[in-house]
Amino acid sequence: MISPRLLLSSLIVFSMLAGSNPAYSAQKPNIIVIVTDDQGWGDLSIHGNKTIETPNIDRLARQGAQFDRFYVQPVCSPTRAELLTGRYSPRGGIYSTSAGGERLDLDETTIAEVFKSAGYRTAVFGKWHNGSQYPYHPLGRGFEEFYGFTSGHWGLYFNPMIEHNGSMTRGNGYLPDDITERAMAYAESCADKDDPFFILLAYNIPHSPMQVPDRFWDKYDGREILQPATLADREIPDHTRAALAMCENIDWNVGRILKKTSSLGIDRQTIILYMTDNGPNGDRWNGEMKGKKGSTDEGGVRSPFFVRWPGTVPSGRSVLQIGGAIDILPTLADMADIPVRTNHPLDGISLKPLIMGNDADWEDRMIFATWGKKVSVRTQRFRLDVDGNLYDMLADPGQLADASSRFPQVAEQLRHAVETFNREVNEDAFDLERPFLVGHKDFAVTYLPARDGIAHGTIERSAKPPNDSYFTNWTSVDDAITWDVEVLTPGLYAAEIWYACEKDDTRCVIELSFKDASVSSKILTPHDPDFLGLQYQRIDRSESKVKLFNRYSLGTINLEKGQGTMQLRAPVIPGDKAIEFRLLCLTRIR
Repeated sequence: MISPRLLLSSLIVFSMLAGSNPAYSAQKPNIIVIVTDDQGWGDLSIHGNKTIETPNIDRLARQGAQFDRFYVQPVCSPTRAELLTGRYSPRGGIYSTSAGGERLDLDETTIAEVFKSAGYRTAVFGKWHNGSQYPYHPLGRGFEEFYGFTSGHWGLYFNPMIEHNGSMTRGNGYLPDDITERAMAYAESCADKDDPFFILLAYNIPHSPMQVPDRFWDKYDGREILQPATLADREIPDHTRAALAMCENIDWNVGRILKKTSSLGIDRQTIILYMTDNGPNGDRWNGEMKGKKGSTDEGGVRSPFFVRWPGTVPSGRSVLQIGGAIDILPTLADMADIPVRTNHPLDGISLKPLIMGNDADWEDRMIFATWGKKVSVRTQRFRLDVDGNLYDMLADPGQLADASSRFPQVAEQLRHAVETFNREVNEDAFDLERPFLVGHKDFAVTYLPARDGIAHGTIERSAKPPNDSYFTNWTSVDDAITWDVEVLTPGLYAAEIWYACEKDDTRCVIELSFKDASVSSKILTPHDPDFLGLQYQRIDRSESKVKLFNRYSLGTINLEKGQGTMQLRAPVIPGDKAIEFRLLCLTRIR
C-alpha cells in the first residue's frame, strides 16, 4: 500500500541558505529545458517510430538518463504550470487554456525565481501560456529575457508578430529556428561572462497550424506511414506527415543546441532536459497506448523525458520508476545544489537519485492527471482512469481490460485517492474571479488581445479556438467588445488598436471607455491585407488564419484605479461594418 503522505504532497524541505551570491553561483551548472508542443511519446525514433528520424534527440537521450514512464498533463498550460512550480496545476489556478484560465496565480513561486535567487540568468524563448498581462507575464515571474508569445497557440510560424520583452516585433524566419537562434545567442552571452543560466526553450510545434518549411515537408510529402495509429480509422495521413516533419525540425534544432554548447566549451557544465507538454495532437502511432492530447489516459500524458549532463549523469541510464512534470523544479534545484524557498509546499520530489542511479530505497507513489475535473491516477504498476476502471499497466499497457475485480484493494485505494485529490486540489480551482490586470507599476505596456475579450451583439471570432483569433462581423453600433479589468496604476495612458478595415468601411468611429473616461477616433486609413503563411500550410486548420493588422492610435485616456469593464464600441458605422479587431495596447504615459 502507498503511504497516504505520498498522495498529494511529497513535501520537500530544503535548507534555507543565503540567496544570490555571485561566488556561490559561479560553479553551478547551466540548464536548458526544452519543451515541445503537442509532440507525442511516439514521435521519436528512439521510442520505436520507424517513419521518423530524430538522431540528435536520440543522441541527447543516450548520452544521459531516459525515463521510461514520465507524466505530464493532458494539455499545454497545466503542464507548463507544473514545470514552473513543482505543484499540481489546479493549485495555481489553472483551469483553462485561454481567456484567463491559463494564468498562474501570482502567489506561486516559479522555477525561474528559484534559480534567479541563486545567481542565475534566466530566459524563456517561445511559448509561455501561463498569463499575458504583467505580472502574469514571464518578465513578472522571474525571467529577465522573453522572446516569444504568451498565448496558447500562434497562428503563423513564418516571420510572425512576436513579443520581445514587452514590445511587439516581427520574427525572423521559421519560429522554431528563430527562438533557437535567440536561445543560443543568450547562452553565448552568459558563457562569455561566466554567468550560469537557466533557459526555457519552449517550441511551438508540432502544435497546429501544421506549417513547416519545404525542406522538411518534402521528405514526408506522400511518404508511407509505417505504423498506424491505435485508432487507425481516425488517422489523417497528411496530418501525421506534417507532425513528423515538424518533429524533424525540432531534432535539427536540438542538434544545433548540442553543437553550440560544445563549441562554447560548456558541454560538461550544462544540463539539457527534454520533454513535451502532452500527448500527440492527432491519431498517429504512439506506442499503441490509449489516448492522445486532452485525454488523461496513458497516451495523453506520457512524455519523453531525457536528462543529459556529460560527465555527471551516467550515459545510457534507463529509469523505470515513474516521474512527472511536478518533479522538475525540485530535481533541477537538487542537481544544481541550490536552495528552494517557495510560498507553498511542493507536490513534486527530486528525481536526482533516479537520474544518478541511487534508487535502491525508492518508494512507489501516485501521480495524478487532471483536466476539466476529470482525474486519472498512476502508480508504478496501475492506472485508474476517469471512469474508475483499474488497469494493470504492466500486463495491459493499452488499457484494454478492467482489472478491478482482480485487485479490489488497489482499486479502492486509488478511487479514494482521486476523491481526496478532487477535494483538496480541484475543488476551488474552477471558481476563480480574476480580472485582467492593466498598468502594473513595474511594466508600462498592457496588451488586451481579442483572445481575452468578450464579444457582444453580431461580433464573431475569426475561429473557435480563441488564442490567436481576432474579432470580425462588427456590423451594429450596439455591438461591443469588453474586458473585465483592474487598473492597478491610475494615470494617463496611450491607447492603440490593431485593426483591419476595407476601404468602403472606413470613417467608422472607434471608442474606448472605462468608468467615466473615454477616447475615440475615426478610422480613415483602409487596411485589408491578405492572409499569411498559407503556402506552408500542409493541412486545413481549425485556428484562425493570420494577417498583419495596422496599428492605430485612438489618443490618450485617463484611467481610474480599480476594477470595472473596459469597452470598445463603434458609435458610427457609415459602411456595412466597422473594423476587424486584433489587439488593444495601453501604454502608461504618467
